Amino acid sequence: MIKDIKLAVLIDGDNIPSKYIKEMMEEITKYGTPTIKRIYGDWTKPYLSKWKNILLENAITPIQQYGYTTGKNATDSAMIIDAMDILYSEKVNGFCLVSSDSDFTKLATRLREAGLVVYGIGEKKTPNPFIVACDKFIYLEILDLDEDEPNDGKPVHKKVTIDKITPKVIRFLRNSVEDASDDNGWAFMGDVGSLILKKQPNFDSRNFGFEKLTPLFKSLPQFEIEQKEGSGRFKLIYVRNKKKK
Repeated sequence: MIKDIKLAVLIDGDNIPSKYIKEMMEEITKYGTPTIKRIYGDWTKPYLSKWKNILLENAITPIQQYGYTTGKNATDSAMIIDAMDILYSEKVNGFCLVSSDSDFTKLATRLREAGLVVYGIGEKKTPNPFIVACDKFIYLEILDLDEDEPNDGKPVHKKVTIDKITPKVIRFLRNSVEDASDDNGWAFMGDVGSLILKKQPNFDSRNFGFEKLTPLFKSLPQFEIEQKEGSGRFKLIYVRNKKKK
């Protein structure tokens, strides 16, 4: 990923549980530098009081938005207006829109039309229109790294699995490998990963309990993996569909 990309992180405080914030901000740094970090909500409401220390620890600026009318989400409107102001300021190269609300679908589409990269972050319940409007969508559930205490006393992270590897997933992977392959059927794993995200922005190997895409493919008998020497200490990973018997 491009490390020097500047990102605006805009969080729907009415829609996102506070317990995910630390892991979420760590995840965002994989894709760029969060130079603008704002969270929107009516901070006079008691249920948002638990955010105070979390915001201070992560240098996130709270934006006050009163709920002027019952049944209308003023927080969404404020977040959308701010996003457009930031877009026209030309201070960032991309956005992280943190919400499980489909109301941000049009915003994500508009930002991408302007040539900016858009990362969506939300819970598994997020409607599909918002997911596919983003370049990449990350489920918060896979970032929930509560620690267990095993017998040896050393804390370990729980591996969260939120999706099953179904025949539909296998077909999707096989088609993606075929689309990215050369005349011999081999496809560079990096190209396969990029193509998968273009087809399905919410596809993430962590959804299936694997930290990376290569271990996911290695676990499936429908694929062959080949490793080649690259420049320096780096190795190039290639994948090919096994022929059906």
